Amino acid sequence: MHILIYTHATLPVVNYGGTERVIWDLVYALYQAQHRITLLAGKGTHCEWARVIEYNPDLPLDNQIPDDIDVVHFHSQFEAISKPYVITQHGNAHGPIDANTIFVSSQHAKNHGAEAYVYNGLNWDNYLKPDLNCSRERFHFLGKAAWRVKNVQGAIDITRKAQQSLDVLGGHRLNFKMGFRFTLDRHVRFMGMVDDVTKSKVMTQSKGLVFPVTWHEPFGLAITESLFFGCPVFGTPYGSLPELVPNNIGVLSVNENELVDAVKNSEQLSRRKCHEYARDRFNADVMAKAYLVQYEKVLNGQVLNQNMGKVIDSFKKLSYIR
Repeated sequence: MHILIYTHATLPVVNYGGTERVIWDLVYALYQAQHRITLLAGKGTHCEWARVIEYNPDLPLDNQIPDDIDVVHFHSQFEAISKPYVITQHGNAHGPIDANTIFVSSQHAKNHGAEAYVYNGLNWDNYLKPDLNCSRERFHFLGKAAWRVKNVQGAIDITRKAQQSLDVLGGHRLNFKMGFRFTLDRHVRFMGMVDDVTKSKVMTQSKGLVFPVTWHEPFGLAITESLFFGCPVFGTPYGSLPELVPNNIGVLSVNENELVDAVKNSEQLSRRKCHEYARDRFNADVMAKAYLVQYEKVLNGQVLNQNMGKVIDSFKKLSYIR
């Protein structure tokens, strides 16, 4: 099969770029599965295992798709084309939703009145090998701390009450984006945006991910990356979290006291089970195989979401009991 992957992003990513990382790993996994790949992407993109075409915003998209393409996989805004296609919806949308849209978790699909989904996967060979036996002294938060719905303040409060130290990856102590927030808690170490090596070192020495989000989390790469490094997850049961975090590798609750108690007793959860679960279920090869099933469906003339419902009324902030 000859698959065109379409994104406005420039690949590979230099910094974190969660969505871009998923796209990059999907391209490689499809190539490893003996498929031909064309990457229609932003200026500066280079890839050894795919034909690269630089996206031209001044031309209709259909004119930029070679004739030999079998199926087009959108990771940017949809534009009508003549080829069979699928669209991955990486974030939350207010609609309308195309019937060939694929979401990144089951709940993510349901929230948009749909049913088709494929879990994000990563190429774990690109990460440092986790040390599951090393001494671990701190917890971590991973995400865009400037986004209120990520609830870094909740993570700070939980670890303070549990008398545990916290590393915040993706945020700063002084934050103007949240309406001038200055965090005084000294048990917290703010590390800002970190590179892959630093992130891997922090997580392989972490006792767990504290992730009390207050929105419909579409997927949460922070969850699967943390699990890969043997970190159980302590968070809220919103969006994809109940799908990604079974009881034996984490604790989900809207009650802060319950999360505080769970953090205090984090050693009861197996690092190895966390690692093996993420390694086997959320890897790029599994993701690629799932997408290939969806490609075959549209090539056979099927619609991915047969009975489209309504997008939920609001993706506003959800409750968090203190």
